[in-house]
Amino acid sequence: MVCVSVIGNLVVIWIILAHKRMRTVTNYFLVNLAFAEASMSAFNTVINFAYSVHNEWYFGLGYCRFHNFFPIAAVFTSIYSMTAIALERYMAIIHPLRQRLSSAETRVVIGVIWVLALLLALPQYYYSATDQLPGRTVCYIQWPEYTNDTTMDFKKMYSVSVVLLYYFLPLCIMGCAYLVVGSSLWAGTIPGDSTHRYREQLIAKRKVVKMMIVVVCTFAVCWLPYHIYFLLQQFHPDPMQLFEWRYIQQVYLAVLWLAMSSTMYNPIIYCCLNDR
Repeated sequence: MVCVSVIGNLVVIWIILAHKRMRTVTNYFLVNLAFAEASMSAFNTVINFAYSVHNEWYFGLGYCRFHNFFPIAAVFTSIYSMTAIALERYMAIIHPLRQRLSSAETRVVIGVIWVLALLLALPQYYYSATDQLPGRTVCYIQWPEYTNDTTMDFKKMYSVSVVLLYYFLPLCIMGCAYLVVGSSLWAGTIPGDSTHRYREQLIAKRKVVKMMIVVVCTFAVCWLPYHIYFLLQQFHPDPMQLFEWRYIQQVYLAVLWLAMSSTMYNPIIYCCLNDR
């Protein structure tokens, strides 16, 4: 998984940045998406899996903080890069006469996405800690103590906010954008008297939109079990009871593998659905 993800996404980055004709607004966002996915795969996937299997942290407090902090930022960056592409396609197809984003403006949007991602992930960094238990070291997040019975505690508020902001909200935005774009592009057959250039442009637009819909759906499917698992854990009346279920460790590892595997599919999708 790590090899396919890192190599595949680096190839995507090289194809776009090394060839001037590939430097479009959509492709700049694809570079940002590829960088976030390759980074998360390289720096977190193997360590995450090793820690889940061995249940012991070997990598110190500094990497514990990075390990809890960076995946939140990377996934936020990934899904909002997809959201930016969906909105860019919406503007290009539904409002073709309006001014498109310039290269400089695209870089600003990418910078804003990263700043927001890092801010959202900051609590994970701040509250990360390591502790020495009998026979092993653990890396965990030491959330503020829950003191008010009438208010949702900070941990639950943060968990719900993360799921809403980096899963359900962007998926709703993309779903609406692609529904409108799809209705416009596939509303009818291509007129027989259309010019050859018009037909080619329409087919090209359909291909890009179809490719991005597959990318978004793949991401949504890979991360849905992960979010369901952790929301159940947060809101179960007795969270410790979940850990007593038979095969819960295998279920967790399968859910974790599926979520982490989302980093490796996009280069394969691009290869299959985009000749360029």
